[in-house]
Amino acid sequence: MRNRRRGEIAVIFQSRRRPGDDAAYAAAAHAMEALAREQPGYRGHEHARGDDGFGITISYWADEASAIAWRDHPEHRRIRDLGRAHWYADYETIVTRVERDYRWQAE
Repeated sequence: MRNRRRGEIAVIFQSRRRPGDDAAYAAAAHAMEALAREQPGYRGHEHARGDDGFGITISYWADEASAIAWRDHPEHRRIRDLGRAHWYADYETIVTRVERDYRWQAE
């Protein structure tokens, strides 16, 4: 399907994990995923993390207001503060509007 995400807001979160505290991090990540799914305007997400601790999560939102509401959600803010204090060596967040997307799949 072409342009299924056109017009959506993509929030790209690139992070580098500190070593350790894996169980608490995994629990928080799972909780954030479940909470995000309940938010108005949530359209999905994708995530990958390498053995070196570098990860990328892309969440998709119907519009900018939905992405901002997620950014400002009190529980998301609380977990973000824990991430800064315990789990992340660094991170970068990039917010952009999807202009085009293409998908291919082997048959």
